[in-house]
This record gives sequence, structure tokens and C-alpha cells, in this order.
Amino acid sequence: MDILQVNKFYYPQIGGIEQVVKNIAEGLPPRYTTRVLAAQPRGIGGSGEHNGVKVTKTSSLGVVQSVPIAPSFPLRLRTAIRDTDIVHHHLPNPLSTVSQLTIGTGDKPIIATYHSDIIRQKTALKVYLPILRRFLNRVDRILVTSQRLLDNSTVLEPYEEKCKIVPLSVDLNAIDTENPADLNIASEEPIILFVGRLNYYKGVEYLVDAMQSVDATLLIVGDGERRSELEQRARDQNVDDRIQFLGRLSDAHLASAYRSSDIFVLPSVEASEAFGIVQLEAMARKTPVVNTSLPTGVPWVSQDSETGITVPPRDTPALATAMNTLIENENLRQLYGEQARERVERLFSRGKMLKNMQDIYEDVYE
Repeated sequence: MDILQVNKFYYPQIGGIEQVVKNIAEGLPPRYTTRVLAAQPRGIGGSGEHNGVKVTKTSSLGVVQSVPIAPSFPLRLRTAIRDTDIVHHHLPNPLSTVSQLTIGTGDKPIIATYHSDIIRQKTALKVYLPILRRFLNRVDRILVTSQRLLDNSTVLEPYEEKCKIVPLSVDLNAIDTENPADLNIASEEPIILFVGRLNYYKGVEYLVDAMQSVDATLLIVGDGERRSELEQRARDQNVDDRIQFLGRLSDAHLASAYRSSDIFVLPSVEASEAFGIVQLEAMARKTPVVNTSLPTGVPWVSQDSETGITVPPRDTPALATAMNTLIENENLRQLYGEQARERVERLFSRGKMLKNMQDIYEDVYE
């Protein structure tokens, strides 16, 4: 069976959805042939292979409102579909939905993983929403990463009968056999960790502010357009001596950051954060999580009073209180950490996600 994965970008571009597409493309058993169609963020495209997966990237003039401007994408999609059995889109991606409606697919089954609503581009959404609805009317299955996202998405409401919940995952075997590289973090205080892009919806500014009331070392792993602003904010709040901005790390150094931390914090403030797969990375290593009560899968992945503490978004005092509660209670940290690992094993293993995906592929292919 030949599966075409369609997304905005692909490796080495880094992002939650890109990682999910890579996990599926590389993780399916040999009876599946998986190819990927994506776009360059900017520049000339081409074709190649990565870890046994054939990847085609179309040329792009750049990215506008998170969408690559890739005029050749519809033609490339039409060509790729000829030799495929199932087309699997990953949304949000106006480029691929418009392209798909433009070229049609005949009787080829179409699946879409709906990773999140479009939150920030409200004006553009008014124009795009009718197109998105036409696309969702056409698809055979809509995969949603959590029931909470499905329940709170007005876009998905009319399509509930064709929706299937398929949570994201982590590779527990890889985590359990990893070889961390020493980060050389010299701190006698508890370590708090954040991992993610430094963008508008991550809420890292509230985490920086909360450090005024928390005696700990905060490691911020990741890069983005708000890094300079956040570094200045740490200096303005006189907490720069407690915060280390580490930028992007190698896999081995990232593993060390996770394993050296006492608490993981995901302080996201917008529903653009639909799942928070970094929570799974921490939970798999038995680290309790502080997250926010967004109307998405975030507080379902790590649950309040079971695997960590959930606080309201944009609530700096509540964020500080939650971190201090865990810092001051080692037994509670250990309990939540153990329960976090158990939850990942039960619901979020890579094998479970890939089995769900195969069942859906087989079902729509019949």
C-alpha cells in the first residue's frame, strides 16, 4: 500500500507536526510505501530520500502567515497522487487543501489529521473557512489528536461522525536506550525545564515572570522570534541569573536536559497549542508537568493532580504556586512522575499510534 503524506514542511524543518509526519513515514511496517510531499520554506525545491522515505519538496517564494507560497504545489500533488493508494494531509495547511480541491483525486481515499484550529490568522480564516469546509466534506476520515480538541472545535463539529481520535506518541524504546550528553549545568537548586519554539502562543513570558517567586534554575530550550525579547524580560525582572537560554540542542543534549529536570513546564496561552507533545517527552522520563487549562488536548495529555498540576493560562501567580508546590514536595513529584510514565505507556506509545494509523488505512482502502 502506497501512502502519500502531505504537509507544509518536512525534515530538517523542526516543528510538532513535522515530527509527527516523520514518525509515521518512518515508522510504518514494510508493507507500506510512504512518500512525503512538502514545500521549502524558501528557495528551490527538489527530491531526495531521508531514512528510507522518498521526499519531494516544491520550490517556495517564502512564507506568509505561516503558509508557504509554492505555485508548483498543485502540479506536484497531482503527479504524486497518480501512484498512491491513500493521500494523508496534515492540517492546518491551506496550501495543500486548496491544491487538493483544485486538482481532485478521483476515487483515491483522503485522510486528514486535524492537528489544531487556526487561531491567530482570524481575518484570513474568514476567507479560508469555506474552502476548508469543502475539503473536510470531501475527506474520508478526519483524525483528531484528542477528544478535547474535537469537543471544542467549531470547525470539526459538523464532521464528528467521520472523526477518529488518534493521540500522538513518543518512542519509549528510543528514550529508554538514549545516551544523554552532559549539559554541564551547574546548579544546586531544583531544575525547571521548558522545551519549544519561542513564539506568541507558548506563554514563556509568564514563566519568566513567575521565576521572581521561585527558587530554582529554569532551562529554556528552543529558539524563535521572541528569544531576544524574553532574554531582555529576564534581565528587566532581575531573574536572568536563574534562567539559561540554551537555544536548540542536539538530541543527546536534549535528553540530558529532560533527565536533569525536576519539573517540566508548558505555559501555553493559545489554543494553537493543541497537544503539547513535549509533555510526553517529559512524562516518559518520569518528570511531572505543569501545564495550562487550554480548550485543547494539552490538559488531557498531562492531567491535573495525576501527572502534574494544571493552572489557568496567563496566570503568573498560579504558575509560580504550582512550581513551588512541586519543588517543596519530593514525594509528590515522584508520585506524579511515576504516574506520568504509566500514562504514556498506556495511551501514547509509538506502537499504539502506528497501529491505530494502520487500522484506519486498511479501513479506508477496502
